[in-house]
Amino acid sequence: MTTDKKNPTLASDRIQRRGLMLVLSSPSGAGKSTIARNLLETDNGLELSVSVTTRARRASEIDGVHYHFLSQREFERLRDSDDLLEWAEVHGNFYGSPREPVERAMAEGRDILFDIDWQGAHQLAEKMRTDVVSIFILPPSMAELKVRLHRRAEDNEETIAKRLKNAAAEIEQWRSYDYVIVNDDLDRAYDAVLAIVKAERLRRDRRPGLFDFVTGLLEEDI
Repeated sequence: MTTDKKNPTLASDRIQRRGLMLVLSSPSGAGKSTIARNLLETDNGLELSVSVTTRARRASEIDGVHYHFLSQREFERLRDSDDLLEWAEVHGNFYGSPREPVERAMAEGRDILFDIDWQGAHQLAEKMRTDVVSIFILPPSMAELKVRLHRRAEDNEETIAKRLKNAAAEIEQWRSYDYVIVNDDLDRAYDAVLAIVKAERLRRDRRPGLFDFVTGLLEEDI
């Protein structure tokens, strides 16, 4: 059962909550992006963090929806003024997560999803550890990962070999995540991620409104 957050009718919906930063990481082909897409389609409490980039916009992309497209000077200004929660240079282009919209959303009780690699996850954890919930998605085997990369039919053999080589280094980072899920069945992996999100939303330290709620309970005249 879901309740309209703008017109809550249940006592639990009226308790003020701070949003969380949900981080999903995995080696390419392990299923991270599919799980992230399914979460955004089914959970209206989650919003995707829209990154900024200096990469040129592709014809199919919309500024402000897929990315915020910036000049390198604009990106450097954000980076140097600590207005990016995380950033990286990839193939000569810069990418980053702007701080202001994320902090505003969390203060309003909205949750933000980050589909990023382990380097970005580490930067987020360094800056906002208590707000981050990190999940690493593992493939059931390297052989299956190779099959999935071929099945996508997006890359040539050289690129697939490079992705598999990078996967080993990425998997080494699994210990730094709060949760680790083996994606041997997409539905089960998705359900596990959803269970984590539901539980983390109920953490006492994410619900500052509990203090007033409990005070009100104890002051009730019965």
